[in-house]
Amino acid sequence: MKIAITCDSVCDLSQELIKQNNISILPISIILGDETFSDGVNINSQKIFDYVAKNKQLPKTSAINEFQYAEFFKEHLDGVDALIHFTISSDMSSCFNNAKKAASTLKNVYVIDSRNLSTGVGLQVLYACKLRDKGEKPENIVKKVEARKQFVQASFVVERLDYLYKGGRCSALQLLGANLLKIRPSIIVKDGKMDVHKKYRGKMKDVVKDYIKDTLNEFNTYDKSICFITYSSATEDMVEAAKSTLKEFANFENVYITTAGATVTSHCGENTLGILYFNNVE
Repeated sequence: MKIAITCDSVCDLSQELIKQNNISILPISIILGDETFSDGVNINSQKIFDYVAKNKQLPKTSAINEFQYAEFFKEHLDGVDALIHFTISSDMSSCFNNAKKAASTLKNVYVIDSRNLSTGVGLQVLYACKLRDKGEKPENIVKKVEARKQFVQASFVVERLDYLYKGGRCSALQLLGANLLKIRPSIIVKDGKMDVHKKYRGKMKDVVKDYIKDTLNEFNTYDKSICFITYSSATEDMVEAAKSTLKEFANFENVYITTAGATVTSHCGENTLGILYFNNVE
């Protein structure tokens, strides 16, 4: 049985992983002023940083509409028996609802609300690919992913709150206090939404180490087979700190380092880094 696994561009998987696992991606639109770009195609994080620095406002993201989903699903249903598509959390975008409406007009199309973002979605996509390659039926894949998605640990630390402030996720007072005290908050995805989890201070290299140790200690029933280090931008010291800390305290079998796409970067800003993994063993 042939099953297509597809996802919105918010999954932030590398081109290598996308190709290896035969995943098809539908880009979300990023609007910079009067120009529209396709996430993962013709825009990168630096273009967003430059735009925000110049215009003092965030880019706009445009949810994939029902017609776009319908056309994408029809194209990728060709030659397969079923299609399973993943979207960003329905609490963060209307993508899921639009995809469900499009799928309702077609046969054998399943849409999963990841309740997550970035490689928190990517983890679920790769899990579905693993089940597909084992010969699981589409109904069983959806059932198993739905049961496991609640165990995705998705969090990250941000250097500054500027982007979260511009996006209405923190107050001017919080922004001022955080910048004056050099507070680096960690943001966690919980119940499909982003929320401040803990607060750190100091250089980002040291913050990354403390954040990862705290995360592994709190979410400590992790599946050691895979972990993502995902960042919007990061210094070499930050990435090395993340890699060495993961190796010392968890030693995952596979650690993939990925750059966040334009959709995620638009909301978190520069020098944002997170680790993402399943906090349960299959």
